[in-house]
Amino acid sequence: MEKQKLKGRGASFNPQNRFEKLAFEDFSFDNWSEPEEAGLKNLSTEYFIDNSKTVIAKNDSYDLGFDYSFNPYRGCEHGCIYCYARPSHEYLGFSSGIDFETKIMVKQDAANLLEAEFRKKNYKPDVILFSGNTDCYQPIEKKLGITKEALKVCLKFGNPAAIITKNALIQRDIDILKEMAELEIVSVTLSVTTLDKDLARKMEPRASSPEMRLKTIKVLAENGIPVGVNLAPIIPGLNDKEIPEILKEASERGAIHAGYIMLRLPYTVKDLFIEWLKREYPLKASKIISSIKSIRGGKLNSSEWGVRFKGEGEIARAIESLFKLNCRKYSLNKRNYNLTTKHFKAPSGNNQLKLFA
Repeated sequence: MEKQKLKGRGASFNPQNRFEKLAFEDFSFDNWSEPEEAGLKNLSTEYFIDNSKTVIAKNDSYDLGFDYSFNPYRGCEHGCIYCYARPSHEYLGFSSGIDFETKIMVKQDAANLLEAEFRKKNYKPDVILFSGNTDCYQPIEKKLGITKEALKVCLKFGNPAAIITKNALIQRDIDILKEMAELEIVSVTLSVTTLDKDLARKMEPRASSPEMRLKTIKVLAENGIPVGVNLAPIIPGLNDKEIPEILKEASERGAIHAGYIMLRLPYTVKDLFIEWLKREYPLKASKIISSIKSIRGGKLNSSEWGVRFKGEGEIARAIESLFKLNCRKYSLNKRNYNLTTKHFKAPSGNNQLKLFA
């Protein structure tokens, strides 16, 4: 079945939910009707109330670099075709494909739930990542402001937050972030996957443009907010050659730290990404697929702790060397930036939490 490209979306189809035994064939992609007639060229986004009773997720994976995360949404309208979080939508009965981008769960009471966590007698202040499984500044945040209210709660209680996003909307909250930065309880990371506007538009259709992300780094740095860049994911054969230029541009705009993550393709993300790759870059697809397999022991994905984020093999080692060399060249990661819990308004000691190694 030939997949049709959907306007403003990364995925072009809904792979079967791995938890569902019943599958169906969508005839609207067939010759029974034209895609535009079936309303498939421009799908609207739907939002659903998420009545979760908690908003802080505990991480038990030692290689993630954080222990707690805050996710105000589930699903992400940015539509990044490579997103490792897509399969999490299957737990909700949705697909990791188009559904992940168009059916967004909204935790309207997230800020109040966060405050309730901070008020618990047994709560121990720690760095909370905004967000581990979604982008807390995806488009609907402009209207709902859930992330903004949650940051106000962090500032009120003095709890440190590390933010990672692809959206320039974070500039809206400069005033809050400046106050948090003065207390050393916030750090921001902008994910920059490519500087190629055409590639970004195809790969991350509703995220901010590379230019806007770099501008956001500059604005944050000028306001005294510690900011860095994350090259994620690195796709060997597609964007790995951009590593030096991305680090250079980010550093020139005030980034002080940098990281990278190799492409991960868990579960149906493999099918979505390979279909996208063959559709958008048919002449390069086979070579890129071979490069991906070379860093994953001959497979398209590996989930082993310790190697899943960096890969292994000759190409992975070359990418790591290129990244480290250019970090040194552009004075990135020269020092650790520590977020503190000493301002938390409850007995918490005076621990300094190391965020970057």
